[in-house]
Amino acid sequence: MVEKSLYIFSNGELKRKDNTLFFETTEGKKFIPITTVREIFLFGEVTFNSKLLDFLSQQQALVHYFNHYGYYSGTMYPRERIASGDMILRQAEHYLDTNRRMAIAQRFVQGAAQNLRRVLKYYQGRGRDVENPLNKIESLIPSVSSYDDVNQLMAIEGNIREAYYQAFNAILSNAYFRFEGRTKRPPKSPLNALISFGNSMLYTTVLSEIYKTHLDPRIGYLHATNFRRFTLNLDVAEIFKPILVDRIIFSMIDKGMLKASHFVKASEGIFLNDAGRGAFVKQWDERLQQTIQVRELGRSVSYRRLIRMELYKLEKHLLEEKVYVPFAARW
Repeated sequence: MVEKSLYIFSNGELKRKDNTLFFETTEGKKFIPITTVREIFLFGEVTFNSKLLDFLSQQQALVHYFNHYGYYSGTMYPRERIASGDMILRQAEHYLDTNRRMAIAQRFVQGAAQNLRRVLKYYQGRGRDVENPLNKIESLIPSVSSYDDVNQLMAIEGNIREAYYQAFNAILSNAYFRFEGRTKRPPKSPLNALISFGNSMLYTTVLSEIYKTHLDPRIGYLHATNFRRFTLNLDVAEIFKPILVDRIIFSMIDKGMLKASHFVKASEGIFLNDAGRGAFVKQWDERLQQTIQVRELGRSVSYRRLIRMELYKLEKHLLEEKVYVPFAARW
């Protein structure tokens, strides 16, 4: 059975009838077989009751909801179906032991940096002038393993990503989507709005995949475990941002799939409107289903499955069965 994501952009009411969901708007009802849905993304003004949430929880379906501007607001995270006390203890042990925490955090940064480098190498091979930021990243990567403090590690990760962002204008060659610095809350440019929205989609997708493992999403290693509800998904997402979020953004802009009409100025920032979010989500969903050849397995897997496999590798590391090596793109 193929697991699907459900994306709702319209205003309406989400209801249940027997073992079927249906979304009701002024235009009518749309029926959704719950047996195939494992995560729901709510972007519109959607109403539902506690009975529906209980039903979705029984079906192990996560609900991610976003506000009017496309900001991620939260997730209805069902009771863990395969919770493991032993795994939670292992996660906590590795977090509380400075050396073991740093070993994992370093690998997240190394994996992210290698994939940032791979993206720049890809565009360099297609005639883009990205030599200076590429050289900067390559000079910084060896230093990642030398840091024994998470704050210092986050700082070097920030330097690597700053060098990477300096290549965006050469990659895009588009005046409307010009990069002039990273801004988040609120994003100050169309490109920043795209990056923020894409990252939110990745964070929630990784969270959905964590739910299907024995891992607890509240215990991260690069991002500090604190009063935020989830942090492990932020860690793992760093590895996939370059090859999922950024490559989708570059491709959509290059193909003219995103235009000024897909953005709106509001609340002192610039945001994707419903049409813009819908266009991005369509490409996002297709990308997650796209398959790639994984040399180590000798077979093809989808990008969504690739994320799950990354989590399984982390589980094996925590169980001390096999040292965690982050996924590195080869294309």
